[in-house]
Amino acid sequence: MSLQSPPAATAAADLPPGPGAELPPGAELNQGSAEPPSAEEGGEGEEEQEEEGEKQKEREKLPPIPSASSAAAGGLERGAKNQFSTFSNFITTINQKKEGIGNRNSPTQLVMPNIKNVRDLPPICLDVRQKQRISIDTLPQELKAPIPPEPPLPIRTKTVKDFQDDVEKAKSSGDWKAVHDFYTTTFDSFLEINAAFKKDANSPFNTIEDSGINAKFVNVVYDALLNTPQDVQKSVLKGVINGLLQEWTGPRTKDDLRAYCILLQNPQFSNTSTYVIYAHLLRQIAALTEADHHFLVHWSKKISQTRFKQLVDRLLQFISLRLFPAKPEEFPPMVKCTWWIPSAAKVLALFNAANCLISPPIISYTDFYNSTLDHIDLMEEYHNWQCYGNSHRFSFCQYPFIISIAAKKVIIQRDSEQQMISIARQSLVDKVSRRQKPDMNMLFLNVKVRRTHLVSDSLDELARKRADLKKKLKVTFVGEAGLDMGGLTKEWFLLLIRQIFHPDYGMFTYHKDSHCHWFSSFKCDNYSEFRLIGALMGLAVYNSITLDIRFPPCCYKKLLSPPIVPCDHNTLVGICDVTLDDLFQIMPELAHGLSELLSYEGNVEEDFYSTFQVFQEEFGVIKSYNLKPNGDKIPVTNQNRKEYVQLYVDFLLNKSIYKQFAAFYYGFHSVCASYALLLLRPEEVEILVCGSPELDMSALQRSTQYEGYQKTDLTIRYFWDVVLGFSLDLQKKLLHFATGSDRVPVGGMADLNFKISKSETSTNWLPVAHTCFNQLCLPPYKSKKELKQKLIIGISNAEGFGLE
Repeated sequence: MSLQSPPAATAAADLPPGPGAELPPGAELNQGSAEPPSAEEGGEGEEEQEEEGEKQKEREKLPPIPSASSAAAGGLERGAKNQFSTFSNFITTINQKKEGIGNRNSPTQLVMPNIKNVRDLPPICLDVRQKQRISIDTLPQELKAPIPPEPPLPIRTKTVKDFQDDVEKAKSSGDWKAVHDFYTTTFDSFLEINAAFKKDANSPFNTIEDSGINAKFVNVVYDALLNTPQDVQKSVLKGVINGLLQEWTGPRTKDDLRAYCILLQNPQFSNTSTYVIYAHLLRQIAALTEADHHFLVHWSKKISQTRFKQLVDRLLQFISLRLFPAKPEEFPPMVKCTWWIPSAAKVLALFNAANCLISPPIISYTDFYNSTLDHIDLMEEYHNWQCYGNSHRFSFCQYPFIISIAAKKVIIQRDSEQQMISIARQSLVDKVSRRQKPDMNMLFLNVKVRRTHLVSDSLDELARKRADLKKKLKVTFVGEAGLDMGGLTKEWFLLLIRQIFHPDYGMFTYHKDSHCHWFSSFKCDNYSEFRLIGALMGLAVYNSITLDIRFPPCCYKKLLSPPIVPCDHNTLVGICDVTLDDLFQIMPELAHGLSELLSYEGNVEEDFYSTFQVFQEEFGVIKSYNLKPNGDKIPVTNQNRKEYVQLYVDFLLNKSIYKQFAAFYYGFHSVCASYALLLLRPEEVEILVCGSPELDMSALQRSTQYEGYQKTDLTIRYFWDVVLGFSLDLQKKLLHFATGSDRVPVGGMADLNFKISKSETSTNWLPVAHTCFNQLCLPPYKSKKELKQKLIIGISNAEGFGLE
């Protein structure tokens, strides 16, 4: 069974996207929201189109903050018990004013548009899996939102040094009037924010490359803010409220975007008493047009790493505390602010997009993980995402970069279990319907192999039982008295992978410089073995087995291209954008040579005398391939060398191995087909398949359980002294000996459930392992030297049961 690619769907939203044009198909930004099947299909009728026109006019006006909602006012009143005691009167006055305006001009609540009107709007989330990136500058003129003229800015001449001098004087004299006046004036409106922090008041700064913000001044002002008196801090928040409550009449100017960018960096929003204000700021940013989001994304990538990390952490904390508040009375009831978390997730998606635009990224993709989500009902989130797709119902699965790899593993495992149960139940029903006696073996994928014919027997079994691949796997070695409770399955995978990836087998080439395997480009008549190898790797993920496979990261990027098998089998699969960096991870010497070609300062055509043609040796015969039509007649020059390098890399990593990898792709997805794959990054697929190679034996020591021993016993102390002193190779052998794998699972060493039991045998015996229980049986050796000697002998001779 393989899933077919779903129809495109935009990320669900609790906020109207705002006035903006749709991007043409194939030209949108890299998406970060995973797209499950659409909740609604079909076109719109004439009436719906008329409604859409009216709703579009409504969306031209961005409504103010909901003034009739008791959530905002109530939240501020509760916050008054803390440090911002004057907010309730202030916001009440502003709200009364806004209610009067709102009754005349606009609704007091943000209206959820019909999903049919929203589904074709481009989502704002970004993702590394998509292929095309554009900036707003590349949009057709007719699709750009109209940009209103920017009002003239007041002239403000205070410099960083002037401000720092004012702060120092205030600290020494205790007179904060000058500082207070500066903060009050600066944050009173978006206009004043720009007047203070814009590098040049007379320059529009309308490009994505330069925000025009004096970042140093912003940082200095914010760094000093938390050390000022409370009345100064209150005045800043009052100004922020004033700015957010201004009446919006159309598209945002670039000065407005600059103000949003600056306000997001306010460190006061780390305090829960400011969360009501912070939530409204996030709501307005999330409701900006797609074109405006492009600017914010590109401007955000210029923020320093430290500040960028602080912004991300603040948003993650906001989501966590809204989900699990330490003091629930601090916040409005969840039912009155359901838009808080969706707004924060959308803004966080903008920062994730900015992070993905840079290589290397500003921060690690793991810094976007929110471990709090590990404690919510993940399957409910997953089912909501599957069932409601592009509707208004929010799910964290729309923003998979927030979900940790541990949480994603839980989703994949439970999804796999449900598929296993469904397949097994269907087999049972079929058996009963034919009035045949049910057999327990029919509930499992039973694989019987001989050690002497391991590869051929395994591939024959998988090919013959292709319909059972989604059942629970059980392995039997013919002639061996082993009952598979997990250990035999682990050993089967390890031995099989070791043989298949041996260079003599010819399916994969091992590159010593990069210590990884890559697909052999040799042409053959039958690629079914590659399909079965893909199925084998899928079985490992499906059955939560980690494999010792040395594929480069590029392989997993190709494996998710696309993450769901397309309906049209003529669609190319396993083809992704590849760069010289990808080639460096596989063939570093060749990649270095191509890099030298790109930077060569002489005459490329005369000095290298190359054409758009490459040569490969296949079974002792040199074959030539043109990189483009008539490539053998097109010389490589200084002008076209970039094209040559790109075509060469694409040939090596995509075209020359297309049939091999396509078979591998279909094999993997024949077992692992699941919408859960849409949640994964290539790096996360690699961790699920291979586990982590990073061993932390100290962590293993802390999580180890004992049976018959105490952790203070002399033998145990000897054991850990020896193991912690082992080389990495011996530590891996020990892990392989005791657990059947030398890799660390997603959850770390604690997930191994490693146990050391006392063996009441002679100390002349070697240690014994029960790999299906991750258990090591250790005799009570009398000396460290004896223990080390016996342990090394045992872990170095650890395969098979020795039975015929």
